[in-house]
Amino acid sequence: MEDDKIIELYLSRDESAIRETAAKYGARLRQIAFAVLQDRGAAEECENDTYRQAWNRIPPNEPRGCLFEYLGRIVRHLAIDECRRAAAQKRRAVYCELTQEMAECLPGPEDVESRLEAQEIRQILSDFLAGCPQEQRAVFLRRYWYFDSIAGISRLFGYREEKVKSILFRMRKALKKRLEKEGYTV
Repeated sequence: MEDDKIIELYLSRDESAIRETAAKYGARLRQIAFAVLQDRGAAEECENDTYRQAWNRIPPNEPRGCLFEYLGRIVRHLAIDECRRAAAQKRRAVYCELTQEMAECLPGPEDVESRLEAQEIRQILSDFLAGCPQEQRAVFLRRYWYFDSIAGISRLFGYREEKVKSILFRMRKALKKRLEKEGYTV
């Protein structure tokens, strides 16, 4: 079913919207959650919570033309929140490793001013990625949006792990330089 029809089901409060969403995007949403949590049961819970949140958020939101991205953002945040809860009991290596990598080039939300600047930073990041070659952008997103491992990215793109690490290092360095040019210090 087309995304616009699924959104219309949500807007008309038709419960088949959830069934259609699960049929079209369920596996991909579970994959995003699993990449963060490394736990199939927890990933399925995040997937189900995503449908509940979509039901509660559509309406008033109408993510026409970007339903998967909308759902992907929800499931990603749910998985990260679950990871943080688990990290309160014990640290998760995947999340901590990626946080350390990105901390080298992105300022953190340590105060109110940083939170207010978040929108501007998102735009700078978006512009930065738009200016990168497609394959580099895809490697960056696979690592920092989908939380894929270096080995997984290597297999996906047919690169050696060293090449993936090098691409990510150079992109983080370039992003840091871009942010500094825009007046942000890390």
